[in-house]
Amino acid sequence: MGLLQVLYRDDHLVAINKPESLIVHRGRKSPDQIAALQLVRDQVGQYVYLIHRLDRPTSGVLLFALNKKAAAGTQRQFESREVSKEYLAVVRGFTEPEDEIDYAYVEEPGDRPRSAVTRYRRLATAEREASIGEHRTVRYSLLEVRPETGRMHQIRRHMKHISHPVIGDTQHGDATHNRYFREELACFRMLLHARRLSLVHPVTQEPLVITAPVAPDMLPVLDQLGWGGVLTGERT
Repeated sequence: MGLLQVLYRDDHLVAINKPESLIVHRGRKSPDQIAALQLVRDQVGQYVYLIHRLDRPTSGVLLFALNKKAAAGTQRQFESREVSKEYLAVVRGFTEPEDEIDYAYVEEPGDRPRSAVTRYRRLATAEREASIGEHRTVRYSLLEVRPETGRMHQIRRHMKHISHPVIGDTQHGDATHNRYFREELACFRMLLHARRLSLVHPVTQEPLVITAPVAPDMLPVLDQLGWGGVLTGERT
């Protein structure tokens, strides 16, 4: 893997545009795999502190700290829900123009349900002729999604809960529509992208907004759905 796209860097923080399929850090199930944590460390030439996580199939803004002070200050903001997170998602069906999903769920077997809140706004819709099941057309929505909490697979679980699963999600999605995107649109990834992260810089105390251009492997899919002009100025 080549160099990662750096979205922001100063003496305290560094943010990258994480590619789809790259794990954030190594774990028990992936002890030998290439991970963003090690790649960023090698690219900047120093130890980095992981601030938050993205699911492996999700692309977009991933933030690291370069020292303990910045790490502690940034993590406090995440824990107190002071960080604004904005995602782009392509989902099955026509959603409501906007809505709030307040749905608690169990993150890990044996745990108790934890509260989770997600807000979304519909940016565009598309309808294509295709026979899937009893329908003669297929419908999709492009959403701007803002998770208010930070639970595991929150956006993916919440969109499934309201029957609008994220396209390409092999764990919580719709296999039939995922196959349609692979065969008809040559889309082999989950269509979820962490577009923007807004917080207060932990050292300077100035507002900081970090934006990740939509991933190159996601743009052609949006074009085929007729959404090429929706995200003006966000192309790499």
